[in-house]
Amino acid sequence: MLNSPGGRFPRPFATHTRRAVAAALAVPVLLLTAACGSDDGKTSDEAVVKVTGKPGAKPTISVPKDAKPADKAVTKTLVEGKGAVVNKGDLVRLDFSAQTMKGQNLGSSWTPQPGAKPGAARTQVVTEVTDQMTQQMLPPKVLTAAAGQKVGGRFEVEGTAKALIGEGLNPQSGIKPEDGLVWVVDVVGAKKVDKKAKAEGTQAAPEDGMPEAKAEDDKAATITIPKGEKAPTDLKQQVLIQGKGPEVKAGDGLIAQYTGVKWEDGKKFDSSWDHGGATAFQIGTGQVVQGWDQALVGKHVGDRVEIVIPPKLGYGASPQHELAKNTLVFVVDIVGTV
Repeated sequence: MLNSPGGRFPRPFATHTRRAVAAALAVPVLLLTAACGSDDGKTSDEAVVKVTGKPGAKPTISVPKDAKPADKAVTKTLVEGKGAVVNKGDLVRLDFSAQTMKGQNLGSSWTPQPGAKPGAARTQVVTEVTDQMTQQMLPPKVLTAAAGQKVGGRFEVEGTAKALIGEGLNPQSGIKPEDGLVWVVDVVGAKKVDKKAKAEGTQAAPEDGMPEAKAEDDKAATITIPKGEKAPTDLKQQVLIQGKGPEVKAGDGLIAQYTGVKWEDGKKFDSSWDHGGATAFQIGTGQVVQGWDQALVGKHVGDRVEIVIPPKLGYGASPQHELAKNTLVFVVDIVGTV
């Protein structure tokens, strides 16, 4: 699982996957350690960094000699997109490249993951536009700067580490409060979502050997494990409700309601309904357990999918994980993509 200070990340994220993603993005260890607020210090007049390149490709960031970072967050729209305007609370899919003003790499979504196949979907940031710390790739002041931008556009945020990260800056990162930091962000997609959205339609009966699922009344699904049935050793899945929306592709930001229980005792270990409702994550890029990537890529918006995931496709690669030995059962409603 990928846990966060506010418990905002869905449980199908794996700890070993998080480490791989962090390594791929070259983010300094524990650069960000806590939530921090944002301010309205947005202007383009004080930007000192030069950025070249078009959205969709890794930018080139140049810092003039003796350039001094502003002591507040300075935002500059580099390319105005032609898509929808991003609002606070929207779910977004973003590319980013970041560095210190001295040239130290702070990560990039254009950096391939180790072992990634040529042409594979890249790891991007999929999250809610909020001033709370929801993930470790973008500080809240950078993330909230996406509000007001347009899909297809590119913007830049610069300032001192103290201005951009504040108390969330971890001294172990080697970054000093007065050091200048730069993030260049592309808005790949954005969508407003109903947190109570769910799959609608007549639900199919469970196939032989599959658990029974009941999802009602805007709360976690009830999943009943078949008595006397041994846990399968391979991935099992069934579409319970057929959606009519677009196909989910690798790299999409998938918006979903989900509930997960353990096959061994039927006990729930998590549900999106317990964390405010529908949430989003990138699918098909190794950011979730393999069972999710394998089962959900190729499905359709509006589908309700039941997935039974053996340990080898769940958390088995992380022996220290509390669910490492468990077979997991998820009911997932795909309510959108971003």
